[in-house]
Amino acid sequence: MKISRILLSLSCFILSLTFSVKAQTEDEAIKVCINNYLDGVLNGDAARLNLAFHPTALLRSVNTNTGTLQDIPVAKFISTMPAGGIQSNGGSTKLISYSYIGISALATVELRFGEFKYVDLLSMLKFGNDWKIVSRVFSRTDLNGQLKGSGASVASTPTTSAPKAVKKSSANVKPKADDGW
Repeated sequence: MKISRILLSLSCFILSLTFSVKAQTEDEAIKVCINNYLDGVLNGDAARLNLAFHPTALLRSVNTNTGTLQDIPVAKFISTMPAGGIQSNGGSTKLISYSYIGISALATVELRFGEFKYVDLLSMLKFGNDWKIVSRVFSRTDLNGQLKGSGASVASTPTTSAPKAVKKSSANVKPKADDGW
C-alpha cells in the first residue's frame, strides 16, 4: 500500500514537470526567434536574421514622404544590414512584450538609435518546432514615443456602468471548420 502511494505521488510529480516544461519550451522557442532577430540587428548578423525570418516575410511601413504602403522583402532588408549592426552606431534593442496562442504569436520590440527609435510589431507563425517572423510592421518615432492601447502598460480607467448586453446574431457566427476566420 505504501509503495503504491509513493509510485502514485512520483507519477504525479513527473507528470506536472512534463506540463511545466512544455509551457516553458514554447515560451523559450518564441524567445529564440525574437532574440535571433534582435541579436541579428544589433550585431549585423545575417545568419541570425535568416534564422528569425521566414524566407517570404515582408517588412511593411508607410513611406512618410509619399504616404504609400512600403513593402521590403526580407532578403533586401538582410542584405542591406550595416556591418557591425546598429550597435556600431550606439544602437540598442529591447523586447517589450510578446504573446501567443496556438501557432501564432506577436512580439513588440524596440530598436533604439541616437535620436530616434523604431518600434516593430513582429507577427510570427510556428513551422514544425520553430517560430519564424512572417511580417514586420514598423514605425519610426522619437525616443520619447510611448506605446498606447490595451497592450501597453497603462493604468485602466474604472467603469461606472455595467457592460451592455449583446444581442446574438446568426450573421456573426464563426463557421465550425478552421477556415482562417
